[in-house]
Amino acid sequence: MSRGFVKEEDQEETPIIPPRAALPEGTTNYVTPNGMKQLLSEREQIESERANLETTHEQQRRIELAVINGKLDLLNERIASARVLDPASQPKDVVRFGATVTYKITTAKSPLTFQIVGVDEADIAKMKIAFVAPIAVALTGHKVDDEVSFNLGGEKRIIEVVAIRYE
Repeated sequence: MSRGFVKEEDQEETPIIPPRAALPEGTTNYVTPNGMKQLLSEREQIESERANLETTHEQQRRIELAVINGKLDLLNERIASARVLDPASQPKDVVRFGATVTYKITTAKSPLTFQIVGVDEADIAKMKIAFVAPIAVALTGHKVDDEVSFNLGGEKRIIEVVAIRYE
């Protein structure tokens, strides 16, 4: 049937499904054990949301189900590609995935601390950054007292690794 014979109100818009955190093409999807728990918990929550969908209007229900199923598909892809790396198995004297790193920018007054985690568990408010973040990439492989050159805001800065720990 031609689209010309369809009522405008019967046409459904394609739902917009928010993307997951970016993972560069060809990059292994590393996650901590806690990160995997978070992904599995998120899947349970989305499945529960789908099972308990209360919308009675059929068109609205189809749209909401499409969004939920889209989110679930993206999440399942991320879970399937996840490679769990336990921070406890990392070398204790080198910055690697899962490390909690304390560092000092030479021009700063006090040191900063963050943990290097998977892209889905990164949360700057909790001082957790993705392993693909530029500063995490710059510090990976370095040891305490190493100085690393890093471009920050168009300026070259020197960062000193102060402490490394794995939890």
